[in-house]
Amino acid sequence: MKADRLLIDCHVATMIEGGAPYGAVEDAAVVVADGRIAWAGPRADMPTVAADEVERLDGRWVTPGLIDCHTHLVFGGDRSGEFEQRLQGASYEEIARAGGGIVSSVKATRAASEDQLFASAMRRLEGLKDTGVTTVEIKSGYGLDRDSELKMLRVARRIGREGGVRVRTAYLGLHAVPPEHRADRAAYVDKAVDGILPAAHAEGLVDMVDAYCEPIAFSGEEVARLFDKARALGLPVKLHADQLSDGGGAALAARYQALSADHIEHTTEAGVKAMAEAGVVAVLLPGAYLMLRETQTPPVDLLRRHGVRMAVATDCNPGTSPLASMTAAMNLACVQFRLTPEEALAGATRNAARALGLKDVGVIAPGMAADLAAWDVARPAELAYWLGKPMLHRRWIAGAPAS
Repeated sequence: MKADRLLIDCHVATMIEGGAPYGAVEDAAVVVADGRIAWAGPRADMPTVAADEVERLDGRWVTPGLIDCHTHLVFGGDRSGEFEQRLQGASYEEIARAGGGIVSSVKATRAASEDQLFASAMRRLEGLKDTGVTTVEIKSGYGLDRDSELKMLRVARRIGREGGVRVRTAYLGLHAVPPEHRADRAAYVDKAVDGILPAAHAEGLVDMVDAYCEPIAFSGEEVARLFDKARALGLPVKLHADQLSDGGGAALAARYQALSADHIEHTTEAGVKAMAEAGVVAVLLPGAYLMLRETQTPPVDLLRRHGVRMAVATDCNPGTSPLASMTAAMNLACVQFRLTPEEALAGATRNAARALGLKDVGVIAPGMAADLAAWDVARPAELAYWLGKPMLHRRWIAGAPAS
């Protein structure tokens, strides 16, 4: 077998379901050819390989590259002042209704140039890359007018070209009502649905469509309009659902066969059943739960009972989740939501891939993209155990070392 790269003297958490925990193979080898996994398994069973490069990993563990399937990585400014306000007793809803929250990030994002947004996002991206991330979802939603939304999405595409990660973009036009449309939200919904989304799609800037369905944001009827437009354009959808209240968001996501319903702290069993029937992934966002000091956890036991796949993501954003570490997100998902370390790693690999509609990443198996991470750990559970400890040895994207 001819190969570009051979990884040996390693253990591999393939994350393939149905076998050993973590899909673990000890004393393993991974063969990479043309950017894809050509073979992976016990080194004793490895076929004869002629590899251009052989890397000995000194007993390290190799996993699929981690996937952060929910981020707001591109934005202007920060909201550390609101962090102080919340610690002094103000609620997220009170801050938002007073003109803070998302709207304050909109002002800073509109004022920033593409180069400024790119530079600041790249600084945040370093934290994700240092914790093994090879694929990142990046949303718009802090522009809320045509030029600024397209600016954000162009920056996201640039990150995918220059940032050392794969990027999937999400148009989040229904994130908040911009200040200039407070007196006429219907006019903004018209613009977001019929103007901005088609323009972004025409430029090739959109991989999926998202919305924020909450009383302080947009109603189910308004979201349905956006999702109908996305369907007409052939774009998949996902939804910020039931984070602050039970607004039927999970059921709405299921009705549109969304890739994922995200947050879902207040989702009922009926919503979970709907997600299960539609194959909607539950994206758990423990960073926002932590920062907002929430007390209502996502219905993890119901998700397990009904067979809903659970992903884990950082929700990296300036207001409610200034979190730029996937391993920290995994730890928080275990500590706060009682996921097992194996569930957390599955949530950052194969289930995160499903939440983005990706079929060639998230597990280590023949034919999959060779997006990999090698770790200085003795067992995979350490990835969710340590909080703040550097563990990454190396990343590869399409079989090539990634900086």
